[in-house]
Amino acid sequence: MKSQDTPFDGGPMDGRVLPVLLGITGHPPKTYRIPVPAPDGGPPTVLVYRRVPLRQSGRLGLPQGWKYLYDPDGAATADRPRWPWSGRTRDPAADPDATPRGKPDDADG
Repeated sequence: MKSQDTPFDGGPMDGRVLPVLLGITGHPPKTYRIPVPAPDGGPPTVLVYRRVPLRQSGRLGLPQGWKYLYDPDGAATADRPRWPWSGRTRDPAADPDATPRGKPDDADG
């Protein structure tokens, strides 16, 4: 398998360059998770890094390599695909003032 030396910015891995395996498209993965064992034998801490372009070409704006930026809130971000045809599902519990479509408010009678 091919690998690419990829720099890491921010967090505990700042300034390090690691060989990262490339996918079938020739790009490194979008997220890179590094489990760090706890010193007291507890559950490991997971460091999350997100892939960003290292630099872009002048005319077309295509990425010229990749680097990883530290994401301290990485666990909250979902890594599922966001398909354009699936639309956004609304959670009525997330917006308490939302009225379900097709039903009038209690105040309307």
